This record gives sequence, C-alpha cells and structure tokens, in this order.
Amino acid sequence: MKSPKRILIIIQRSNGDVFLSLSLINALIDFYNFPKIDLLVNDDTLAVAQLMPNINSIFTFSYQKKRHQQWTQEKEIISKIYKKYDLSINLTSSDRSVIYALLASKKSISAVEKDSKKSWWKKYFLTFYYYFDVTDHILCNNLKPLNLLKINHRKIQNAPEVSKKMIAKIKNKLEIIGIKEFVIFHPSAQYKYKVYSQKLRDDLLKLLSQLNITVVVTGGSNEIDLLIKKSLPKLDNVLNWIGQTSIEEYIALSEISKGYIGMDTLNMHIAAAQNKRVFAIFGPTRLSMWSPWSNELQVSATKDMPIQHYGNITIFQADMPCVACGKAGCKDKKGISECLDNIRPQVIANEVEKWFKYARF
Repeated sequence: MKSPKRILIIIQRSNGDVFLSLSLINALIDFYNFPKIDLLVNDDTLAVAQLMPNINSIFTFSYQKKRHQQWTQEKEIISKIYKKYDLSINLTSSDRSVIYALLASKKSISAVEKDSKKSWWKKYFLTFYYYFDVTDHILCNNLKPLNLLKINHRKIQNAPEVSKKMIAKIKNKLEIIGIKEFVIFHPSAQYKYKVYSQKLRDDLLKLLSQLNITVVVTGGSNEIDLLIKKSLPKLDNVLNWIGQTSIEEYIALSEISKGYIGMDTLNMHIAAAQNKRVFAIFGPTRLSMWSPWSNELQVSATKDMPIQHYGNITIFQADMPCVACGKAGCKDKKGISECLDNIRPQVIANEVEKWFKYARF
C-alpha cells in the first residue's frame, strides 16, 4: 500500500473507545509522515474526539437523528466521506460502520465479528479485516490495524496532550486556596450501574479525608454528576470540584495529581495513560476489555478477584460468583449493580493508606 495522504478512522462506540484510539492515531501520523486524518464518531463522544491531536475534521453520527431523520443523516454523512480517502480504518464491527469504511475508500480495514454468518460479506469486500475480540483489551483491539499495515508499535496507551499554559492555570487555581498535593476522587460514570452508592461513597470520603492529603472530587455537569455534587458531605481535606472543569482542564488536573481513586470510566483511563497511581472500583464491567492499562507492564487485568495489583494499578471488585457479568446492571437495564454495594469502603481506604504511607511525592 502506498503511503496514504488521507485517512478516515471510524469509532462508533463510547468515550473510552475514542480515547483509547490515541495510540493508533499517533502511530499512523508518525509512520505516514502526518497524513490528513479525519474521525467519524458518535456525537456523544465529540468532546473526547476533539482532544485527539493532529485531526483534520470530525464527523458525527447521532442516534437521536437516527430515530427521526435516519435517511437524511445517512445521506449527509456519506456525501462527506464518499471516496474521499486513501485508507479507511473502522474500529467497530457494526454493519453501519463497515459500510461507511467501504464507501470512504477503496482500501479499507475493519473489525469484524467471529461469527461468519454476520461477517462473511464484510470479509469479502474489505481490503483487510481483523476479529474484534471481547476477551482482549480495547487498546490491543484498536492497535490491530497497525499489524495489518505492518507498522511496528508498542502496547502503550499514549497520554492526552495538555499545554503548559493549562497546567499553570490549574496549579494557580489550586495554589490560591493553598493546595499543592492532592489525589482525585471521581465518583461518577456515564451510567448509574457503574456508580458507587451514596452511603458507601460518603463512608469512603470520610476515610480518605483522614489521610492528611487533599481529595479533589471531580465530575461533569450531567444529571448523575450534579446529583452527586449536591449530596457530597462537607469534610476536611475534601474539595468539591464537580462541574468546575472542562475536559481539557480535567486532563491538566489529572496530570498534576498524585493519583486517581474512583469508578470505572474515562477519567480512570486518562489517569492510567498518565502513569498515575490508580485505585479503580469496578462493578459488572468485564476486566479483560476495560480494566486500566498499565504502561509500565504493558498489561491489563484478566481475572476477577476482590483486590488485585499490577504495576501502578489496584482494582477492587465484589467477592460474588456473578462478578463480572458484563451486563448493564443486575437487570441489564442500566440500573442498580448489587456487586458495587458489596465493595467495602474500608478495604479501598486501607489500600490507599498503604500507598500514601510509603509514597514519595
């Protein structure tokens, strides 16, 4: 394959999928000497996509429009990408995203299902394909196109770029209120079934507040985050910053933090990419694909256990036979996850205290 001048990357999944494509994007930029790269993502991941460096244009797909303006939306997207690229890379195996890849370029790479009944036509029309493996980490899945292109790479999750100006801004904001060293506590997630209950969250914060280091509680401005913001207890050494940082400001805050404590969400992956000390609280999410990636060891977690450590990562799960089920809550309807209610705050606080006791800041 000649060096492509224009590349389209299609990522029609969640914020984490988009963020964990950064290493793929950087490898393509380095190997092909700065080609023009466009992204096609779901509209609810646009803020994360905009963090990707050296991106020419970003196109969005809306599931809201799909319900009301399906054919209008499809026509608009296809008109923007049709035969505009030398190479298209699709990181998901859905029929729609594969069709986008095929229409965008004569040279196309895509993930496909292992089930031949679903993927036979995709294998026939695509230039290259690889199997999307749910037992493999999402970073490793996203790097598979590089193997097909014969581009050497390491299994390292690149950290998002943050300017010195932004870091200075956040440092100054903290120094005004007398804070120099701190850890992040991130209690929220995109869905409720990934969120620790209020009582357990409050108990954990009370224990963390006794460690004599500032705990900055972070979150966005959506409904889940703002409800948590209103319910947080007022404690010594705990700073409620929910809704007070943009995503760029959060990345800078995470960069200068000493560590991350919190839920299985995008913010956890950001901290891991920055090689921070990570204490992650997991509910039903399967570790094989979504556990924090350790750049130090170039591995993730693969087995379920109440407490496990690898590199700079510690993961907490419930000691229950159903863990991890991989469902969206106990009824698979994005509701309550009983497993999260069976992770004791004291267990988490004890591990954080052990680290804090011997850490050299």
